[in-house]
Amino acid sequence: MADMIEIKNLTKIYGQGKENLCVLEDVSLSLQAGTFVVLLGPSGSGKSTLLNLIGMLDQPTQGQIFFDGQELTAIKSESKRSAVRLNKMGFVFQFDGLLPEFTLLENVAMPGLMHGKDKQKRAQELLDTLGIGQISHKMPSDLSGGEKQRAAIARALCNEPSLLLADEPTGNLDVARKEQVFKDFAALARQGLTILMVTHDVHAANFADVVYTLQDRKLIKTK
Repeated sequence: MADMIEIKNLTKIYGQGKENLCVLEDVSLSLQAGTFVVLLGPSGSGKSTLLNLIGMLDQPTQGQIFFDGQELTAIKSESKRSAVRLNKMGFVFQFDGLLPEFTLLENVAMPGLMHGKDKQKRAQELLDTLGIGQISHKMPSDLSGGEKQRAAIARALCNEPSLLLADEPTGNLDVARKEQVFKDFAALARQGLTILMVTHDVHAANFADVVYTLQDRKLIKTK
């Protein structure tokens, strides 16, 4: 399989002079297409920073990031970065971020509106795939935490991204619902989606194809 993500000698330093904080130091990483990759590490270890750099939500101090053959770190225009995010990446965070005034189906179809497209059919298919299609008419306030997070995953997949970036997506869920999300991600990877999830939940490693641990600003491959 081809590499979807290639990171070369990535360093991220916040601040300047004596006040600087090195979060990532000379990190290199390759992720193959169609794999579920879990990045473990305690809070504050730099996991989210790495995810934000790949998603172009932040810029590295040094190093290069290649995504699907394109050097992301060379894109200086915010409009071009936004276009890559919208067309090729999906994001899932710890908090579902569903809009309370819209139904589940409308929330999931929302990214399509940014393309000027009606994505309700795809939104319903995604909700069906994730096992919550029968409640697509409900409002977010009527859903459980697990249902809302699976809806957030469906929304991230609405524009058919090739890469899904997930930042502590199960942080607010109980054990059973966490495991269901891990299973969902494993199934999506088998269908060809590349998934990078950062978490401090070591249980996620049981469902991943590849596991890294971020420790002392360095990446260590553990699976």
